Amino acid sequence: MALRSVTRRIGSKIFPMFSSANHLHSHATSFGFKEVPEEEKSRLVRNVFSNVASNYDVMNDLMSAGLHRLWKDRCDFLNSNFILSPTGHIFFFSSGRDSDVAFRILESINDVKRRERHDVREDDSQEQTQIYVCDINPHMLNIGKKRAIEMGLGEERSLIWKEGDAEALSFQDNSMDGYTIAFGIRNVTHIEKVLDEAYRVLRRGGRFLCLELSHVEAPVFKELYDYYSFSIIPAVGELVAGDRESYQYLVESIRRFPPQEKFASMIVDAGFEKVEYENLVGGVVAIHSGLKL
Repeated sequence: MALRSVTRRIGSKIFPMFSSANHLHSHATSFGFKEVPEEEKSRLVRNVFSNVASNYDVMNDLMSAGLHRLWKDRCDFLNSNFILSPTGHIFFFSSGRDSDVAFRILESINDVKRRERHDVREDDSQEQTQIYVCDINPHMLNIGKKRAIEMGLGEERSLIWKEGDAEALSFQDNSMDGYTIAFGIRNVTHIEKVLDEAYRVLRRGGRFLCLELSHVEAPVFKELYDYYSFSIIPAVGELVAGDRESYQYLVESIRRFPPQEKFASMIVDAGFEKVEYENLVGGVVAIHSGLKL
């Protein structure tokens, strides 16, 4: 799980016409292995997640053998190290479907409060930590809300649920201390727009963190992983959820997502510094991070 850093390319900010991100705009984009009109992708992705919503947690456990919980724990550990005080933070989490990542940061903040024995007054909105959980799909956002209720967080004032598009956020510039997106960025139409928006809403010193399924590098492991992905996952999706196509899209979307180094360079191009990434399970998942300095 060694961290790999990416040097910032100053030229991409001075001469944006040469930035790799600018070449991603086209009239067609990928939806799995298919090419579809850009304006159609968000609708198609929305339909996929509406279809899988009711079985989302069960399928996550089955597909990853429960490892997704450990991946989120690692993401939480990296977020927790970024918490300097127990109050006043404003965090943004893009992906209501994996809102348990947001719950973890809330638990970490509460742990810091308990360690410092510092209570925040309920009416002190200026010091109240705010954690926005955002998703473009209302069905997936409702999954997050239901999960919050099951965990006893249904009345938690720090959690703020918002339906929205990660490519065009409604938040003000320089308004967030942290931005985390979990298993969501590979489904957007324009990755570079999401990164630009993350950079825009973060304050100076704010941290971007992305947990995403990625690319396996070791040849033998890659062969096994490809067989599992294309032969087993869609079959399990059909058996458990009655939906083979959505899970076929899932595995195809992972292959169309930029490799770790490429994605890291896109984060650099968006303006972030100290960009690095960490592979988990040989690259099945990668965690990328960067700072707005």
